[in-house]
Amino acid sequence: MFVNSSNQVLLFLRDNKPDIPYPDMWDVPGGHVEPGETPEACIIREMKEEMDLNLEGFSLLSKLEFSDRIEYTYWKEEDLDIDAIDLTEGQRLKWFSREEAARTPLAYGFNTIVESFFSSRSR
Repeated sequence: MFVNSSNQVLLFLRDNKPDIPYPDMWDVPGGHVEPGETPEACIIREMKEEMDLNLEGFSLLSKLEFSDRIEYTYWKEEDLDIDAIDLTEGQRLKWFSREEAARTPLAYGFNTIVESFFSSRSR
């Protein structure tokens, strides 16, 4: 999860394809860990594949167990120019404030994770 200096999180609008989970919903950039891959290697690979970013200097935010997966969420503060990013997955990127993210149903149950991130920063 990227956060900018205005305390907004970066989300992407998933493709509107009926054969993918959560089509046309906002989501946190990332992906699924492949067999033999560490969660850290996964996020580096996914950011390169999806947004052509060479990700370094990120931190683990949370590790949560859901009924269908273990979700590792990493974060990094960076003021990305989202207009200069050429997405290979998803329809578009957008910066969301805490309030905007809370009002938007996020894929994979990420509303809880995003809210916990904002809560941890406001302490």
